[in-house]
Amino acid sequence: MSLVECVPNFSEGRRPEVIAAIRDAIAAVDGTVILDVSSDASHNRTVVTFVAPVASAANAAFAGIAKASELIDLNHHTGEHPRIGATDVCPFIPLEGTSMEDCIVLARTLGARVGKELGIPVFLYERAASRPDRTNLADIRRGEFELARTELGTNPNRVPDFGPNAIHATAGATVIGARPFLVAFNVYLGGKENLHVAKSVAKAVRGSSGGLKGVKGLGMEVDGQAQVSMNLVDLDATPLHRAYEMVRMEAESLGVTPTWSEIVGLVPERALFEAAARHLRWRTYTPELVLERQVRKAASGGESLGGFVGDVASSAPVPGGGSVVAHVGSLGAALAQMVAGLTIGRKKYAAVEAEMKEMALRAAHLVRRLAELKDEDAAAYALVSDAYKLPKDSGEQQAARDAAIQSALVKAAEVPLETARWCAEVAMLAATCAEKGNTNAASDAGVAALLAEAACRGAAYNVRINVTAMPDKAAGSALASEAERLVASAGHHAKRAAAAVEAHI
Repeated sequence: MSLVECVPNFSEGRRPEVIAAIRDAIAAVDGTVILDVSSDASHNRTVVTFVAPVASAANAAFAGIAKASELIDLNHHTGEHPRIGATDVCPFIPLEGTSMEDCIVLARTLGARVGKELGIPVFLYERAASRPDRTNLADIRRGEFELARTELGTNPNRVPDFGPNAIHATAGATVIGARPFLVAFNVYLGGKENLHVAKSVAKAVRGSSGGLKGVKGLGMEVDGQAQVSMNLVDLDATPLHRAYEMVRMEAESLGVTPTWSEIVGLVPERALFEAAARHLRWRTYTPELVLERQVRKAASGGESLGGFVGDVASSAPVPGGGSVVAHVGSLGAALAQMVAGLTIGRKKYAAVEAEMKEMALRAAHLVRRLAELKDEDAAAYALVSDAYKLPKDSGEQQAARDAAIQSALVKAAEVPLETARWCAEVAMLAATCAEKGNTNAASDAGVAALLAEAACRGAAYNVRINVTAMPDKAAGSALASEAERLVASAGHHAKRAAAAVEAHI
């Protein structure tokens, strides 16, 4: 089932009965699971986090927005957090098996419905934004509900994307969008007498002021304490630990030490693991070293295809092309194994039964080995990345760094070269299955050969690009030459398979 996360923020944090009613309205939609409800009386705001199937996520969000419009009147709302509507902001976030494009469609669908059925003006933001100046939530919300009451309908730059060009009398306006994971992270700087420090630090860290990329920050007083309230909207650009260190450094330069911090709502586990690894100076950390992650993978039978595709589609550099071609090669081997299996035990093919049994066994081995190479390719990239991070301030350090880079790039070329070897063999197995196997499955053998050839060629690309990056390119020339020979071999077998398939159709 393809799920999305939705994190609507409601302008109510002091009346438990209202919060419960909104939560219950969302939860009542079939397939919806509430993961978290976080309320803050000082902010006078509640953040609900839920997941739902793509098909019903917009309905669940609409139910919450509709209930909030019934129960919240912004004319009587005060709080530390900026807001423009009873439902202030409602983002969709892609999870495993879904894409950002899915979430953009959801945002637009929901926005049109809220505007039409509830009469609430809707602005689209982040990845769903209809224009560049509405990407940033703060720009849309500037002046809050009070300014929006006068500007909607009079300022041509504030015409909403959906709904009436006038503020809703009590529910204000709503901002709906699609975005990656966001972490709401607050750092406290002692008593309220340090509020001026919190404001100064917030200005220093937020991206719009020249601070950290993907960080939005405000300094405010919460429960008698000075707080730096941050939204980290790009964890790849600014991870959790970097945001905290920047706050600490800026605060201490003004004579104040952070007292504690908090995360509002949920957080991706990788953000916490990366922060822990940074604190421990654990240079060899990878997510694969986390025990529970491996246990989950084992319990579920391995990483899901949707999860792998989602990881590939993300902005992270791994898994990349090397992992993809290994996976494709594994699929080709699986198809060859299937065709061999459909041939074994049939009287018509008794003459080739022994050969097909051997092919099925060999194909099964290649399915497993290529699946392993999918992960090994990502690990090889990590070695290269670490090598480039080594210091180079002195001649000795530069020499050590060059040697480490050379060694890492050789490894990074050897892994896809092995992938190319096995893919060339998959192409051979597939061609033989197409020529001698069950004719009813000839097209499947042909597909296996095509996949193997494409994967072999893609693996060769990775070999060559790593050789090109080597300080000592001569050391990698043999690797590149072998890769080209393997591509030629895979191409030869793919042509054999194609000829056999054409003969049967």
